Amino acid sequence: MTWKDRLVALAIVAVWGFNFVVIKWGVSGIPPFLLGGLRFSAVVALGMSFVRRPAIPWRWLALYGLTVGFLQFACLFTAIRVGMPPGLASIVQQSQAFFTMLIALVWQKERFSGWQLSGLLVGGSGLWLIGGMGVADIPLLGFVLTLLGALSWAVSNVVVRAIVRAGYQPDVMGMIVWSGLFPIAPFFLVAALLEPSRIVLADVLTVKSLFAVGYLAVISTLFGYGQWSKLLSRHPANLVAPYSLLIPLVAVLSSWLLLGERLSFWQVTGGTVLLSGLAINVLGPRLMALWRKPAAAQ
Repeated sequence: MTWKDRLVALAIVAVWGFNFVVIKWGVSGIPPFLLGGLRFSAVVALGMSFVRRPAIPWRWLALYGLTVGFLQFACLFTAIRVGMPPGLASIVQQSQAFFTMLIALVWQKERFSGWQLSGLLVGGSGLWLIGGMGVADIPLLGFVLTLLGALSWAVSNVVVRAIVRAGYQPDVMGMIVWSGLFPIAPFFLVAALLEPSRIVLADVLTVKSLFAVGYLAVISTLFGYGQWSKLLSRHPANLVAPYSLLIPLVAVLSSWLLLGERLSFWQVTGGTVLLSGLAINVLGPRLMALWRKPAAAQ
């Protein structure tokens, strides 16, 4: 991996970590479902002008868009709106990796490796510490919604695996943009049903709110996923994926600096354990291979 690509990976980490602060700014002026509708409308309007539709059936695009787009962000945006700390939300969202393993086991009969099982147990312990010991300091609804958002993200991951198993080779950027067609109507429909009394035009049109919509659509989605897909096209996933472990660190630091977020002892402990489980899952086989090379040489 070249230094240029490493810098690009770190830029994406910074963008996606700061994303949680931007969501907080966004839902402060725009109700969650309206924010989701505006975000995906902007993604589709801009992205479809230069990104080709991926060569997969519409039903797969719809399923992917409704899980990764509508369900995930409806839950995450609402969680942060009701008081879930953005930095902590970024940590809990990483539980999607473990949900993905469990769903793949049930749906596609995939097996766990020893490293994956170890990571699952450690990560689950961290999640229990946050939910069992640290949830007293945060809204329970916010924590549950964040978990549901992570679960929706995990379902979308398994949908991608099912698409590949069906014989298609989906382009990541194409899927993100074109599947974005499907969350728009549900977001605006729910906003019309549940949020009309909470929509204040003066708040929607503030610089901070408009910046949030633009950032979520252009910087986080089009730039972030576009560059991430390019990295994955040039390098093995096991070289690119570990950078995502830094996203919660950026989110927690930026939430602390810009929002004054403070995490309790149990939240920090649980978050550290959860991310350690994720690190075992992602880095364990690679570190073991590196450790075995010198032993084999002897």
